[in-house]
Amino acid sequence: MSRRRRLPLSLRRHAVPWEGQRPTWREARPGLIAGALKRAQARPSGNWYVVGASRALRGNGKLARTVAGREIVVWRGPDGRPVGGPGICPHLGAPLRDSPVRCGTLVCHWHGLALDGGPYAGWSPLPVYDDGVLVWARLDAVGGEEPLDAPVVPPRPEPARAVTAVYTGVGVCEPEDVVANRLDPWHGAWLHPYSFVDLTVVDTPGDPAGATDDGPDALTVDVSFKVAGRLVVPVRAVFTAPGPRTVVMRVTEGEGAGSVVETHATPLGPDGAGRPRTAVVEAVVAASPRPGFAAARRTAPLLRPLLRATAGRLWRDDLAYAERRWHLRSTGRFPG
Repeated sequence: MSRRRRLPLSLRRHAVPWEGQRPTWREARPGLIAGALKRAQARPSGNWYVVGASRALRGNGKLARTVAGREIVVWRGPDGRPVGGPGICPHLGAPLRDSPVRCGTLVCHWHGLALDGGPYAGWSPLPVYDDGVLVWARLDAVGGEEPLDAPVVPPRPEPARAVTAVYTGVGVCEPEDVVANRLDPWHGAWLHPYSFVDLTVVDTPGDPAGATDDGPDALTVDVSFKVAGRLVVPVRAVFTAPGPRTVVMRVTEGEGAGSVVETHATPLGPDGAGRPRTAVVEAVVAASPRPGFAAARRTAPLLRPLLRATAGRLWRDDLAYAERRWHLRSTGRFPG
């Protein structure tokens, strides 16, 4: 997509019905997707897992999640830095997810044991990192990798000049099923016709034509986002997997160039039936050089729910994809 437009909108002049679009199943080669997934899984994460949105830690807020069966809780300590550790009170096992934070101290709601984020009575803190959009926790016993001092955070637009929103959903699958979904952009216009049209994957992993700064595993896609009727916003986007549980989509041409959508998959642990559960934590960091975007940023509190709703609609379908993939894998029926 080489031509630049003064206006972001375009009118589809040769729109075709859903069933009339070009099939993509031949291009969506299972071996290609599996190879990209395998290479992503081999990249280091340093044992860091995304817990949730940074905005959840404002004031006396906290984040509580089960990661690979381990209950953890994260909040801001007395000095404002993020702290966290096990979500089980060391006294009699109360669920700290239900306990309030007061002036940087987490106070157990069973007997009042107070935790400021430092080691106390068998309660050992975990490394926590706030990148300004997402909060991460390092669980070395879960990851089993060589620990890193900080998570591998993809480059993003400056948060102060962007609109950010974080969506969280949960599916019955494993992180690899979420990552595999994102490494298959060919399904976009078929599975999400309400959002995407005219999708073409122009570069694939290992393709020498895919000469981008994102490396040999980049998937480059030309696609149009539907606005209304035949009005669309055409963009070029590049998909990369910088870690075993992360896929990043970066808009490189068209409206919102530089914007990113980060998809992080965090294993939660089994449900009551013993099936794996995975949280999808997706961060949208939207930016634009257009003068009007500064005004749009001032309406960020109104835009965030819309961005989350859009992500939620897409993930309704994509989690069904990931869950189906896990179901077939777990029963030995996954093709290939």
